[in-house]
Amino acid sequence: MELASILLGKSGMRVSNVCLGTMTFGTEWGYGADHSESRRLFEAFLKIGGNFFDTANRYTEGSSERILGELIREFAVRELVVVATKFSLRTLDGKPNDGGNHRKNMVQSLDASLKRLGMDYVDLFYLHAWDFSVEPEELMYNLNLLVQSGKVLHIALSDIPAWVFSACMSIARERHYAQPVALQGEYSLLTRDMERDMLPAAAHYGVPVLAWGTLAGGAFSGKYLKGEGGRVPENSLRRSARANLLTQTVVELAARLGVQPISLALAWTLQAPGKLIPIVGARNAEQLEQSLQGMALKIPEDVLAELDKASAISYGFPHDFLRGDLVRQLQFGPQYNQYPTPPLYRQNP
Repeated sequence: MELASILLGKSGMRVSNVCLGTMTFGTEWGYGADHSESRRLFEAFLKIGGNFFDTANRYTEGSSERILGELIREFAVRELVVVATKFSLRTLDGKPNDGGNHRKNMVQSLDASLKRLGMDYVDLFYLHAWDFSVEPEELMYNLNLLVQSGKVLHIALSDIPAWVFSACMSIARERHYAQPVALQGEYSLLTRDMERDMLPAAAHYGVPVLAWGTLAGGAFSGKYLKGEGGRVPENSLRRSARANLLTQTVVELAARLGVQPISLALAWTLQAPGKLIPIVGARNAEQLEQSLQGMALKIPEDVLAELDKASAISYGFPHDFLRGDLVRQLQFGPQYNQYPTPPLYRQNP
């Protein structure tokens, strides 16, 4: 299997069509891969054409960035790889300005990340999570300064409301700031909420979406249905009654197709409309290979319909309201059915 090389939106950078999530690089959180296993993961990803790596200042208490940087130097591939890291989450207790979206944390977080990575610049720098304390105008001004400094090549946004993302894009365009070139958020069979507003907003601005949680933290493997342990706690939504029913459906359909459940879950994500790049993490190289088998899987229409039905969500107001017969009749008259129905990101059966 060989990964494809694609453009990261309007940045012009060439990235693999799968991003390797390195939150599992390091064992400080009680799970994950030690340095030796992280090396195997890194090498396996490079061998199949992978060059896109996702990390953050907070992951495994900084070990994720340190290990990733060490491996990039060991394999001498800095010019070949695209490294994304993030700021927003705290790394120290009792330090009021260690965390948040403000400029002080942004600058000191970037400097600390570059030091851990052993790099002069980072290819992609994300706001990790919106904290509602900084205006979009202030955020975009500060991010633009980082790009001008040369320490950041491109900026991106993660875990952010659609209205904030849209505001940031508009401000950047109007003021000729560096524009966000990617949007990151949780998207999977279990968590389709981004379909309401975030994914359509990204499509409107021509921004690719980096999807995390595509395998629901490994829940789609079916191991929790068998009573096996793992890093997802029992009270997580990924192990709720709904999640278990959905996982059972995935397991059964995967058995029908003769593939692994996690491969089917990833394939479903990849068959979403628009420009979507999955972030796939693993604890070992074998698990990564198993997950990525979904890259080549074309889901039959009947199976796809069953997955869509099992995972369907309500789009809520105003989407359902605007698609209603009464509103459309009042807008277009008795022949309203002749006009296009307001689209949903992904049709639910």
